Amino acid sequence: MDKMEPFTILGIDPGTNQMGWAMLSIEHKVLKPLEIGILELNRVRDPFLKLQRIFDEVCGLIGTYHPCELAIEAPFYGKNVQSMLKLGRAQGMAIAAALSHKIPVFEYAPRKVKLAITGRGGASKEQVANMLEKTVQMVKAPVKWDATDALAVAVCHYYQSQSLIPQLATPRSWEAYIAQNPDKVK
Repeated sequence: MDKMEPFTILGIDPGTNQMGWAMLSIEHKVLKPLEIGILELNRVRDPFLKLQRIFDEVCGLIGTYHPCELAIEAPFYGKNVQSMLKLGRAQGMAIAAALSHKIPVFEYAPRKVKLAITGRGGASKEQVANMLEKTVQMVKAPVKWDATDALAVAVCHYYQSQSLIPQLATPRSWEAYIAQNPDKVK
């Protein structure tokens, strides 16, 4: 990064029941999670109070850690319009909190995050968490996937800024696959 170091990225996996967050520090190209966690919102019944809690939590994280940038996962496209609307609102509150502190925001599709971390856009949450354990200075992945997903978004953002993410190029034939991956042929 051509930015001042140490450089910090706040990663967010938005949700209205659980919001994962992770603070990632980069110094001399070494990625180190400062802290990761979950904002539990299951017991909050009023949907507008949930949104207020998300805004307040992100503002609190910004006040504590002073991140340079926010990386957030984009809503996935599902069949349930109501769920997507709720997720979009949660994402919007996190973005608004960052923007209110003049922090640049970057959004990544779930497939791009998985591709950046594992090399596969269709990887499972377990595969993402296992790969994070191996690539960043994290002792053990937490039990909650939302926290590791948030860390994955932050790591994805760093990789993107360094042009380290492979492109999703699907070969059209076995010949094309072999040409793109000669090291995998024996």
